[in-house]
Amino acid sequence: MNDISPGLPARSAQALLVGPRIRDRRRALGITQASLATTLGISASYLNLIEAGRRNIGGALLKHIASALGLAIDDLDGAAERRLLADLTELAAEPMLATLALDRTTAADVAGHHPQWARALVALHRAWLDRGRAVNALSDRLRHDPFLADAVHSLLTRVAAIKSSAEIVEHAEDLPPAQLRRFATIVGSDSRRLADLAQALAAFFERAHSAVRSVTPAGEVDDFFADRGHYFPALEEAANALRGAAGVTGGEDIETRLAAFVERNGARPPSGASRLELALCAVESADGDGPLAAELQRATSLTNDAARRRARRALAAYLAAAVAMPYDEFLAAARHQRFDAEALGRAFGVGFAHACGRLVTLRRPGAEGVPFALMRIDAAGYQTWRAPLPRLALPRHGSACPLWAVYLALQSPAALVRQLVEFPAGERFLLIARTVDEPGPAFPMPRRLASVMLACNVLYADQTVYGEGLDLGSAAKAVPVGPNCRVCTRMDCAYRQEDPVIDA
Repeated sequence: MNDISPGLPARSAQALLVGPRIRDRRRALGITQASLATTLGISASYLNLIEAGRRNIGGALLKHIASALGLAIDDLDGAAERRLLADLTELAAEPMLATLALDRTTAADVAGHHPQWARALVALHRAWLDRGRAVNALSDRLRHDPFLADAVHSLLTRVAAIKSSAEIVEHAEDLPPAQLRRFATIVGSDSRRLADLAQALAAFFERAHSAVRSVTPAGEVDDFFADRGHYFPALEEAANALRGAAGVTGGEDIETRLAAFVERNGARPPSGASRLELALCAVESADGDGPLAAELQRATSLTNDAARRRARRALAAYLAAAVAMPYDEFLAAARHQRFDAEALGRAFGVGFAHACGRLVTLRRPGAEGVPFALMRIDAAGYQTWRAPLPRLALPRHGSACPLWAVYLALQSPAALVRQLVEFPAGERFLLIARTVDEPGPAFPMPRRLASVMLACNVLYADQTVYGEGLDLGSAAKAVPVGPNCRVCTRMDCAYRQEDPVIDA
């Protein structure tokens, strides 16, 4: 994995992102290049190369620069810029653009020096993907929907009947009045049926269009959560207030207290509901759309109703998780259990997937947990949950590398898969994944399996139970992986399914 995104050289991309931010911050503070160079103990010419994106920096020098400019390191090399660069790289990997022979090294230059143009290109790419998905969905309906086939057959049958009766009436001048009335009745009856079929077809296409799920709303919600660092302090406070209103103080039967709270608010909790389900019922019965509405009002990046509806569901789930797994209590338990998601799930009465999801949100400044990425897929590989890290860009569309633990876990249901992996540019991550059963229909329908993966930079692996027994040194053997086949530079990989669209 490289520092920024699939298929880009880590050093040049990182430099092109950081350099302009240093320059812009210095100018905004009214500091000369010579003065800042003196403060840093480097030459003005070297600082000029850094600001021009021609020298990569890290470690002590990056910290020194951030301190001199009054910034956090993440502000210099932020997640939003990395995500923008990942989106540009994904755009460049489109087969449609292969003939342009795009230079992969210039994506970082565009993102660093022309971020608005970069965002415009990404927006157009997403709109194009959105339209393509809509067209494909409608095409599938036209080809395969049984209602449409029957309706078109019936429509043609009615048209043929009307045509036949009309020709008889038109050419038979000596028909008795009784027969003329009979044929007129047939034409009228078939005409009404034809009109009903036309209305049904119109309604079908209206439903078909509205049922086409846009790719854009999910992407907007992903960006909204990523921009907030997957942490919402106002919802954490709302969760504490709700627990207090429900009389939940810890140590007692939380499910009973939550169920009683829901009933006091005039709702009926579902029979046999889990703690998390009861927490969600409590949120919906007590919120009055207050905290959730306030968060949505601040979400200016959500551009349509579909995205806002999806975001509200995600925020309600976040609030419910905060009720069932309060931040301070969960963080203390996570540190004690060394971030063991299975043990935490048992301790808080939730499943493995939801414990993993709560681990991702432990990002309160000054009280953070291990920074985890999360990815959940169904049996077809479709992503149903994604929370990337700045240095681990999860694919927005399509599949990732088939060697990732999230896919291998599907081969061994219920077993925990653990991997130390290395990406082409040398970045190392610890991946752990396990399957979970999703709610599904009854027999004889098959069970619904999903695979949930947590990932953290190897620098944090020793803080987790999953790093125990592993050689985490830089020379330790790791599984060679990539981002996905289309942009992976490992040309000799035996697992490659597609040719790369960007030259290594």
